[in-house]
Amino acid sequence: MSYEKVVQASDRIVGTKQTLKALEDKQVKELIIADDADHKVLSRVLAEAETQGIPVQTVDSMKKLGKACGIDVSAAIVAIKK
Repeated sequence: MSYEKVVQASDRIVGTKQTLKALEDKQVKELIIADDADHKVLSRVLAEAETQGIPVQTVDSMKKLGKACGIDVSAAIVAIKK
């Protein structure tokens, strides 16, 4: 399950702006996005990931994704770095 992958990842980035920057710097190997996130907000990130051929997995809950990252707020997207 992708939540477990997020918990086990040693180097990850949480949040849309930071993820987009990491994508532009070619530092991302995989993205995890929450189904309940606003996909309009994530559209630039998803377009860049598609251009680079980066795999994107989905999870069902922003709240659970935030918890898997060890933060007390919801997370729409998490990037696992190379």
